Amino acid sequence: MSNELILLVDDEPSIIQLSRMYFEREGFRVQDVGDGESALELVAKLRPVLIVLDVMLPKLDGFEVCRRLRAAQDATPILMLTARDEDIDKILGLELGADDYLTKPFNPRELVARVKAILRRSDGKLPTPGKPIHLGDLTIEPASREVRIKDRTVGLRTQEFDLLLTLAEHRGLVLSREQLLQLAWGFDFYGQTRTVDVHIAHLRKKIEGSSVKIETVTGVGYKLVV
Repeated sequence: MSNELILLVDDEPSIIQLSRMYFEREGFRVQDVGDGESALELVAKLRPVLIVLDVMLPKLDGFEVCRRLRAAQDATPILMLTARDEDIDKILGLELGADDYLTKPFNPRELVARVKAILRRSDGKLPTPGKPIHLGDLTIEPASREVRIKDRTVGLRTQEFDLLLTLAEHRGLVLSREQLLQLAWGFDFYGQTRTVDVHIAHLRKKIEGSSVKIETVTGVGYKLVV
């Protein structure tokens, strides 16, 4: 990952300074910009390997920047920074195509860890099992990354698929949020775990009507049952 360029889009100097220090310590190059319009221009010009994108920005907010990039078929990984928990549901609910989020204030070590995990996934370095998994009326095809309930195809985002596949591979077993972050996200640093809860909530809605359910084990984690 040495010398790869991260585009940091934020208008808070303290966030930029701290993030830059931690990224550069890990060998990344950093270009920062303070508004949404300039961010779009720099993405096209610099082609960064990943964008750290704040939600609250002048001119164009982070949601609109993300939406425009995905509408233009730009697949550059995006990690969004949000100031409020309510924004998290909005990011995923709007299906904007962000790869992950982090809520301010955050630990810069966690920011770097999440960026590394996203880049590992986008590089295809994480192993993908090839055999289909059949559970009740649910079929998971790891090779094509497709999910079906009976004859209906279920549209899942990248991280939702990885989460469902992880639960299916450990069906009947309770996995903690930290275990899910490690197995489905590839994180090696555990800070915020609400990202798991949000993805679980969206996954439950998408497989609603199936004989397969995701159960909450209070105080422990989640498990997949038929």
